[in-house]
Amino acid sequence: MRQQILKLVPQLLAILVLAALALAVWAAWLGWDQHRDVHPDGSTTGPYEAWQVIGLVLTLLPLVYWAASRRFIAGAVLGITGGLTAAAYYDWSDDSSGLFMVGVGMVMVGSLVVTAVISAVIASVKRDGR
Repeated sequence: MRQQILKLVPQLLAILVLAALALAVWAAWLGWDQHRDVHPDGSTTGPYEAWQVIGLVLTLLPLVYWAASRRFIAGAVLGITGGLTAAAYYDWSDDSSGLFMVGVGMVMVGSLVVTAVISAVIASVKRDGR
């Protein structure tokens, strides 16, 4: 029983560390941009530009690779998903429309699916020795 608990410690640590890193990466790429752009026709876009989201994803990929290649699949999936979900919730919770939870849910489901697929591919490639 004790050995089983000791085997879980690295996974739990990976989850916590990756969640904290995902929060930090969100803050670095998206946390500072809080204004919407108003166009001459009155439409609005934003607050994020495409390059910011692409930068966020490209920064998270090495973290997912690191965790999945070391068999911390749960750490990669749950840590990144939990960190991004918490960051989105904190960042968007002041929305007066109340629809921010729809966006948070989309971030959660999207990051869960994408990190699970990427982690599975990396783990299988690493297992095959390629």
